[in-house]
Amino acid sequence: MIRFKDALGAALVLGLALSVPPVAAQVTKHSAVQAPKPPVVERKPHRLVLQVNTNEPAMMNLALNNATNVAQYYQDLGEKVEIEVVTFGPGLHMLRDDTSPVKDRIKQIVDASFPSSVKFIACGNTKEGMEKREGKAISVVSEATVVPSGAVRLIELQEAGWSYLKP
Repeated sequence: MIRFKDALGAALVLGLALSVPPVAAQVTKHSAVQAPKPPVVERKPHRLVLQVNTNEPAMMNLALNNATNVAQYYQDLGEKVEIEVVTFGPGLHMLRDDTSPVKDRIKQIVDASFPSSVKFIACGNTKEGMEKREGKAISVVSEATVVPSGAVRLIELQEAGWSYLKP
């Protein structure tokens, strides 16, 4: 004897089966249409700013190590990265042509950084102050760019979404 509950369940199952198109029909219907291509994923740009504000060769070398390690990491992934090393205060000695303990290494890094970019930024305020105190013009290494203010450069890059690192 069929109970009412069993009959109701069978009717519901039969009703659902009749209202859903057969799977084979769905596959055939969609197989004629090409699958959509996945959207091109736009990679977020990698941008790092490093601060050097001490006249310590160990800290300068640590900043250069950070820059080369980050550049190599993204190069291994086939991705580009922009890196700026911003110097100010006593850290300007890193980029001074007459006092830099790392100027040969800076040249090597700039030459080897392609396709990524490693730039060296010197604070103009600090440079002017040093020139005034020393009573002579100060030149920076050819790989460096002088900006009006190193601190302002750090602020602007961070406001533009750059990652900040102080070794």
